[in-house]
Amino acid sequence: MIWMAWRQHRKQVLVTALGFLALAALMIPIGLSMRHTFDELGLAECARNLGGADVAAATADACEQGFHRFTDRYQGLNLVAVLLVVLPMLLGLFWGAPLVAREVEQGTHRFAWTQGISRRRWALVKFGLVGIVVLAASVLYGLGMSWWVEPLTTAAREGRLGFIVFDLQGVVPIAYTLFAVALGIFAGTVGRRMLPAMAITLFGYIGVRAAVALLARPHFQPARTLTFPVRGEGEPESIHGAWILANEVRNADGSTVLADGTVRCPSELPPGRECGAELGLQPGAYNWQLYQPADRFWPFQGIESGIFVALALILLYLSVRTIRRIA
Repeated sequence: MIWMAWRQHRKQVLVTALGFLALAALMIPIGLSMRHTFDELGLAECARNLGGADVAAATADACEQGFHRFTDRYQGLNLVAVLLVVLPMLLGLFWGAPLVAREVEQGTHRFAWTQGISRRRWALVKFGLVGIVVLAASVLYGLGMSWWVEPLTTAAREGRLGFIVFDLQGVVPIAYTLFAVALGIFAGTVGRRMLPAMAITLFGYIGVRAAVALLARPHFQPARTLTFPVRGEGEPESIHGAWILANEVRNADGSTVLADGTVRCPSELPPGRECGAELGLQPGAYNWQLYQPADRFWPFQGIESGIFVALALILLYLSVRTIRRIA
C-alpha cells in the first residue's frame, strides 16, 4: 500500500520539490541583497538601540534616514510578501483536494478497497504519506520565510505581530499548511469531485484564516493601553515594535478628539501657538493607544498554531469517518 501510494504521488512530490527550488533560487539572492544593504547602512546597530533613551538626536536622525532609504529601496517586495502568504493554500488546493476527490471521481478507489485493503488503512497510508511531504515542505518554507522577511520587518518598524509579516514567520506557516491540506482532504471526501473540492478548500481556507486573524488574534491575550502627552519628542520606548490595535487623541475629560491618529508637538512652541489648537485640543490632552506588546510574538505564534493544528486533526478525523460512507 505504501509503495502504491508513493507511485501515485511521486510526480506531485517532484513538481513540489522543483517549485520550492525555483522559489529558493529567486528568494535567496534577494534576501542576501537585503541583508547586505541592511548592514551597509548600519541598521543592525540602529535596531539594537531603537527606542533607547540614551540615543543622541543626531544618531536617531541618521537611523531614521537609513530606515527610510532601506524601505524605499525594497518597498516593492511588500507585494511579493503578500503573494507568499498564499503558498500554504496552494498546497491545500493541489495536494489536499485531489487526494480523495480524484480517486473517487476516477473510480480508482474501488480497486484498492476490493484487494483486501480496508478503507481506514487506505486513508491512513495516503494521509500519512502526504502529511510527511507537506510537513517537510512547510518546515523549509517557514524557516526560509523567517530569514527572508526579517530585514523588511525591522526596517518597517511595525513589529513581527503585524498582518502579513506575522503570517510569514515562526511556526504558523507550518500550521497553516497542515490545515490547508487537511481542509482539502475533507473537501474531497464531501464534494467527491475535483472542482467542488478545490472550491471548498479555497473559500474555506480564506474564510477561516481571515476570521482568526481579524477576530481572534487581537484577543489572544488582553491588550494593554498606553497614554502619553501630545507634547514631547518621539514615542514611548515600550511601543516600539508593538502591534497597535487602536489609537486616539483624547482631551483631559476622556472625550475623543481624533480617532485613528496621534498628535506630537515639540516641547517648546512659538509664542501664541498651542499644540493641536486646530483640532480643539484642550489643556491636558493626551494620546491613547491600545496595543499588543512586541514580546508576545511567540505566545501568539503558539496559540494560533495550536488552533490550526487542532482544526487539521479534526478535519482528518472527519475525513476518515466520511470515507466509510463512500460507495
